[in-house]
Parts: sequence; C-alpha cells; structure tokens
Amino acid sequence: MKPRNATFIGLIIAVLSCQSIADAQPVAYPAKGQSSQQQRQDQAACQSWAKSNTGIDPSTAAATPPPPSGPAVGGGERVAGAARGAAGGAVVGAIAGDAGKGAAVGAAAGTMVGGSRARQNRRNAQASAQAQTQGAMDTFNQAYAACMSGRGYTVK
Repeated sequence: MKPRNATFIGLIIAVLSCQSIADAQPVAYPAKGQSSQQQRQDQAACQSWAKSNTGIDPSTAAATPPPPSGPAVGGGERVAGAARGAAGGAVVGAIAGDAGKGAAVGAAAGTMVGGSRARQNRRNAQASAQAQTQGAMDTFNQAYAACMSGRGYTVK
C-alpha cells in the first residue's frame, strides 16, 4: 500500500473516531404539534422497533472491541519476512564470500519488513471494523428515521 493511502486511511479512522455514535443518530423534529413527552415516547418506541427489525443495538455497536494486536498478532509476518530475508541474504552473501553474514543481514532486514506488514494489517483490520460499525449504525439510523417519519416527525 502506498504511504499516501495509509495516510488517507488514518485520516478516515481519526474522523470516524471523533464522531460519537450518539451524535450520528438522526434528529427528529415534531411536525404535527407533538408534545415533548410524546416525542420521548415515540423515540423510545422507534429505537426499540429499529433494534428489533435490524438486529442492531447501538449500545453494543458503539462498544465493538478493536481487533487484536500485540506480539501474538503479526508474528507470522515477521517470521516469514525473516526467513525470506535470510534466504536472500545467504545467496548474496555466498556470492560475496560470506553466506552466514549475508543471511544474518537479510534476516534482520526481513524482520523489519515483516513487522511493517503486521502494522499495516492491524491498521487495515481496524479500519474494516470501524467501517462495519458505521455501516451497522447507518442501517439502524435509517430504520429509526423511517419509524419517526411514519409517526409525523421531520427527521434530519
């Protein structure tokens, strides 16, 4: 992935994480003279209806845990990178006269490349999880807005 794309994904993640799920819910305005008590009842009923019809609970969608990270995740990329680097370094080292030294240098370089891949994979997984959460919230919000509109509210 190009550095520009990684920066763009990072920017999207930052923007999405700044907007809370509660702020993303549509706002309903009484269009037929409904009282504030009636509006609260309608909002509760529509939230319940949207939850049961979409299967999405905004309180749990907002609390989706981040994808796993740490030493256990990405270890495979580092090991594979080290192995490829050692093999390539041994070949270059053999040509230069010291296969062992070439393999060591190649393994170190391969480990760094593999670590970079592991970090990128974690970033991609986080972006994917956030996109899924946002998609679920969009579905819930559409159902909520349809319900409130049906009860005589203007929804924005």
